[in-house]
Amino acid sequence: MSLAGISLPDRPVSVRKDVISKPRGYAFLTLFMFAIAAFLAAWQGPDLLQDIQISKNPLVLEDGDIQNGRCTTRKAVLTDCEARLVYTREGRQYQKYVHLFFVDLHVGDYESGMVVSADHPELATLTIGLDKLWNRIISLAAMILIVAGIGVGMIFVGFRVGQARRRLRHPAMLTAVPVEIAAFNRNRRGLFVTYADKLSSRKTNRTAYTHFAAGEEPLIIGTTADGNAKGKDKAKAAKAVGLAVRHGTTPLPVLLDSRLERLDLTEVERRAILDPIEAALAPTGGMIVLREPKRMPRILRGVLVFLAVILLCVAGLLGYWLWYVTSSKTQFNQVGMEVNNVLPAPMNRWGCGELKKRFGSDRAPYGCVAADFTSWK
Repeated sequence: MSLAGISLPDRPVSVRKDVISKPRGYAFLTLFMFAIAAFLAAWQGPDLLQDIQISKNPLVLEDGDIQNGRCTTRKAVLTDCEARLVYTREGRQYQKYVHLFFVDLHVGDYESGMVVSADHPELATLTIGLDKLWNRIISLAAMILIVAGIGVGMIFVGFRVGQARRRLRHPAMLTAVPVEIAAFNRNRRGLFVTYADKLSSRKTNRTAYTHFAAGEEPLIIGTTADGNAKGKDKAKAAKAVGLAVRHGTTPLPVLLDSRLERLDLTEVERRAILDPIEAALAPTGGMIVLREPKRMPRILRGVLVFLAVILLCVAGLLGYWLWYVTSSKTQFNQVGMEVNNVLPAPMNRWGCGELKKRFGSDRAPYGCVAADFTSWK
C-alpha cells in the first residue's frame, strides 16, 4: 500500500512514551556480556601476565615433571592446554597449574617442555605458552573486545530508547514511514515486535522494539518480498510491513497499533488515517494480523534438538576415534583411548588392530592392553 493516501494531522501530536521498548532480557544480556568479559580476563589474564614476566628471562628445565598435560581443540581453531607442573629449583620444590588458550590450526599432538623464570623460580609455564605468547594476547584481547563490545552496544541501545522516550513526551509533527517487521513473538503477556527502518527513503536501518498488550495489534499495511525469489521461496522471503511514524527528531520511529491508540488523536483524525488503509486492504481480505507459522510443540522441538545434539556428539566422537586409530602420532591419546575402550567389542578389536599395526613394537594403550596391562590383547 502507498503512503500517499495516508493523511496525518497537520499539527503536533503527542505519543505514548512506552511504545518503544528495550530488547527482551536487556538487563540480563548486558550484565551477562560484561560478566563473560570479566571471566575471560580473570581466567587467562593472570597466566598471561605471569608468562610475560617469564619471557623476560626464561630458563628451560630438563628435569621438570609435566603431569596430566592435555590440549583440547574446539571449533577446529580454539585450543586450550592445561597441565600440572612439578619441579625443584634451588633446593625448593614447586607445584604449578597452568591453563593456556590460543588460536591455532594445528592438527595432532603438541610437544612442550617446562620453562621457569630465572629471576622468579616460582613462576613456571609450558614452552608452548611462550611460543604462542602473542597469539594468546591477541586471542584473549579479541574475545574480550567482542564480548564487551556487545555489552557496550546494548548500553547504547538502552540510551537510544531512553532518549526516544524523553522526546515522545512532547507533541511534535508526524511523518509516516513504512517499517519491516523483522521478528515477533506472541505469548500470554502480549505481542513483542522487532521492526527495522529499512524501507523508507532515509533507510536508517535502525532496529526498534515494542510491546503490544493483549488485544492490541500492530497496523500492518502490506508485505515485502525478494523480487528475485519464486514460488515457496518468495513466500518465505515476504515480511510484514507496518505503518510507523517519525515523531519530530525522535531517533526511532514508532510502530502504530491498528486502532491508533498510541497517538493522541481525535476520532475524526483517527478515521481519516484508518479509512483509506481499510479501503486499500479490503480487496485482499481486510486488515492484516501477524500470525506465526505453525510449529511443532515446544517440548517436541526440545526433544529433537536434544537428540540432534547427541547425534552430533556421537558422530564427532566416532570421527575422532577413526582419526585416532588410523592417523594419530601416538597410541596414548587420552580422548582416543577412552572412546576406543567404551566402543562395542567388534569396533574395539578393529581399532586395536589398526593401532597395533602402527605401534605394535611399543606398549599397548588403555583399551587394548592384555591382562598384564602392558602387552596387546
